[in-house]
Amino acid sequence: MTSDQAELSTVATQIEELVGRIADVAERHRGTEHDDVSIRLFEVERSLISASRSLQSAQRAF
Repeated sequence: MTSDQAELSTVATQIEELVGRIADVAERHRGTEHDDVSIRLFEVERSLISASRSLQSAQRAF
């Protein structure tokens, strides 16, 4: 594994962790007076999942 591959692997792990953390916060606010925040956070979650897929594709290219 090259240093670039290792770096991308680390970033991929961080993105996965962020997805979970964002989803947890979004769930806590779903159906509350902060439901608008929840909706935005679920959008962030979807964007991070998309970024993760793109990163995985780039990793496979190595």
